Amino acid sequence: MNKNTKIVLTLLALGLIVACKESVAEETPDYSENVATDSTSVVSSSAAVENKNSNRKFVRTADVKFKVKNVAKSTYAIEDATTKFGGFVTYTHLQSNIHSEDRTKVSQDSTLVTTKYKVDNNITIRVPNTKMDTVIKTIAKQIHFLDYRIIKADDVSLQMLSNELAQKRSNLSEKRLANAIDSKGKKLNQVVDAEVTLDAKKEQNDASKLQNLSLQDQVNFSTLTLNIYQDESIKQEMVANEKSINAYRPNIGLQIWDSVKTGWFMLEHIISFIVVLWPFALIVFLGLLGYKKFLKK
Repeated sequence: MNKNTKIVLTLLALGLIVACKESVAEETPDYSENVATDSTSVVSSSAAVENKNSNRKFVRTADVKFKVKNVAKSTYAIEDATTKFGGFVTYTHLQSNIHSEDRTKVSQDSTLVTTKYKVDNNITIRVPNTKMDTVIKTIAKQIHFLDYRIIKADDVSLQMLSNELAQKRSNLSEKRLANAIDSKGKKLNQVVDAEVTLDAKKEQNDASKLQNLSLQDQVNFSTLTLNIYQDESIKQEMVANEKSINAYRPNIGLQIWDSVKTGWFMLEHIISFIVVLWPFALIVFLGLLGYKKFLKK
């Protein structure tokens, strides 16, 4: 076999190897991409999509719980996505729950503290109803494991219509009652009763108006409640040991000297106490002298 033939065979072998590698690469699925796609498809729902051609009005809410790789980073990503699509955060509670804490003494002055804890966050966000599905798909990129997702779309069209009709009826009733007070109300007690009724009508009208405004706000901005958590984490740190009280005890010689001084102080107190009793000793002495003197007589 000549040299040219060897070169040709070598090139053919290299070409076959490269072709096999490309074929294997094409056939090997990208699992990370599949996981992200699966999470997006699972979390998303037609209930979160706004139908522009429909006259119905829906209050859309979502309740999702899922695991992430890092709660703090995912929280920032969710908050950024909320702001990006015109929403706002109404509640966030990021906390670390300590499950156990072990202390291991490694030297005379050092202790190893091992803390096992879990980090979670409860977040409530509100986003424009037209962006709800987009926000959910963006948040789905943070999902490492989905516990559950609940998406609701409550039709409040009839309720809002009922409030509008009640408001119109209340307005007409107010006008008729106000005209009756101006034209026919002559006696004071009749006027007062009519004014009270008018105030009640106005209050009812205001309540219907506020309820409709609240429903309209819920229609315009959907509410998402997110509960995110991560795997249990372990933190280890070295801390200095606190000195025992025995480390500050004086030596035996100093203790003996303190005992000697304490005994001397006690002796001084006894002598001082005896000296304080000299009036009683004088009285006893004078009594004995008097007794002897009278006894001789």
